[in-house]
Amino acid sequence: MALESFKAQISLLLEEMVNQPEDVHEVQEQLREKLREMRAMGLPLPADLVELEKRLDRDLDATEA
Repeated sequence: MALESFKAQISLLLEEMVNQPEDVHEVQEQLREKLREMRAMGLPLPADLVELEKRLDRDLDATEA
């Protein structure tokens, strides 16, 4: 899958997080999966998405504590 395709899919997931906040945890998991796929393929990850992933992880840790 090309980098542009991943970017488009991630963009849709981010829009979904805003438009459907009741599904935010499911969308976060889908976002993490896309980033894992990108890493596995050796594709470059945009710095803003890496930061978003870190923030999501911190938020998840905070809600589980």
